[in-house]
Amino acid sequence: MAATRRLAFSALSSAVARSSARAPVSRLASYAVTRPQPRQPATSPLALGAVRWHSTPASASKVYNFDEVKKISESLDGERVLIDVREPTELEGGYIPTAINIPIKSQPDALFLPEEEFVDRFGFSKPATDKEVIFYCKSGVRSSAAAQLAQQCGYKNVAEYRGSWMDWQKQGGVASGPWAA
Repeated sequence: MAATRRLAFSALSSAVARSSARAPVSRLASYAVTRPQPRQPATSPLALGAVRWHSTPASASKVYNFDEVKKISESLDGERVLIDVREPTELEGGYIPTAINIPIKSQPDALFLPEEEFVDRFGFSKPATDKEVIFYCKSGVRSSAAAQLAQQCGYKNVAEYRGSWMDWQKQGGVASGPWAA
């Protein structure tokens, strides 16, 4: 019985060897078969360091509406600082009364500066970290970025006027500026 098996196996092996010698080799058979590996990014997205401000999650800052900002701009309690983060050229169209200008795009390091350097650069004192700082811009994107920077800089009481300048104008808010009389 064992001899019969060996003879049958030998005959089968030689038949396969002869037929495969004459038959063309399949292209697929010439490649090594590998198991697919799960895809992983080359680097962690957090390691890249780039942040799109308008895509980040909402900040933990308080959000004010038009009426609240109007009351703040009319009162000079000294506990709140209204900060316009638009560029100086954008202020030609006006700004909210009592606001100071700290342009976030051209001066992103402003709140991180030492007091003396801040005064040299801007001509007024740096807002104290124990005061409430309320940021606004043209439409709300830069003010959110500024609020996040302020929190990173150690400001605890941070707020935003997300409607910003566009909402202020739409609601009929009083504007200050070089052209205002």
